[in-house]
Amino acid sequence: MSNDHDVDPVGAWRAVLLAQSRALRAIERDLAVAEMIPLGWYDVLLELNAAPDRRLRMQDLGMRAVLSRTRVSRIVTELETAGYVERVPDPDDKRATLAGITAEGRVALRRASPTYLAGIDQHFTRYLTVAQQRSVATALQRVIDAHDAQTDPRR
Repeated sequence: MSNDHDVDPVGAWRAVLLAQSRALRAIERDLAVAEMIPLGWYDVLLELNAAPDRRLRMQDLGMRAVLSRTRVSRIVTELETAGYVERVPDPDDKRATLAGITAEGRVALRRASPTYLAGIDQHFTRYLTVAQQRSVATALQRVIDAHDAQTDPRR
């Protein structure tokens, strides 16, 4: 019988980082082999596609992007060059810029989606039982909620 003193204080943290890193690299490989958009592009396009009017202020996009938060501006520039995103002035705040997904961007997102979703299953969820998936999601959501409650998205 183990007790709380036997728990590695950074074991869960390390496991999250390693599992994420390995699964993401495998999904990135799958997308590259299938000649789809890179995972960082997918992440940004997914957020834009889900946004009201399929547009977000650059600052809000930076807050929402999961995989590429620190590189959002560069990725938006790459997506704009590829014709998948357009930047327009924010009508409510002339100092701000909105990024919006184009019709071509939606096509690229739809094309990559089956490969991305299959990759999640192949490189992550298949190694966990349904109960473990629920447990991981519930436990990690507590961390997410605690940080969301402390973060002011207007900063």
